[in-house]
Amino acid sequence: MQIELLEIDFNSEEAIYMQLRNQIILGIATSRLQDGDTLPSVRQMAECIGINMHTVNKAYAVLRKEGIVSIDRRKGAVICIDSNKLLALEEMRRNLYIILAKGRCHNISRQEAHQLLDEIYDMWEQSPEDPLE
Repeated sequence: MQIELLEIDFNSEEAIYMQLRNQIILGIATSRLQDGDTLPSVRQMAECIGINMHTVNKAYAVLRKEGIVSIDRRKGAVICIDSNKLLALEEMRRNLYIILAKGRCHNISRQEAHQLLDEIYDMWEQSPEDPLE
């Protein structure tokens, strides 16, 4: 992943480490990052983005805890997509449960929710860019 492609909004209310985490996740979802790819070192990432090394370290730690990267002493942070699929599915189930419940509060049908999921997956397959930007 080219660091230049990361978009951090320094005026956002969302924490910078979470923005970095989300950008890396979007990089994986759009195939800009692949299983086994090595992320830049904490120092490199911090210098290129213009943020504190502790912020990058925190983002990498969250990704490690979520099973998205592994930390190797020789290679650094390495993308490991399938290592915790069952845990990821359970987390997704919990998150979707609330998201879909909120949708039902606004009369969003099952069909509309399915259509939205299909559109998002189609966007990831068609374009490596973040369609929400």
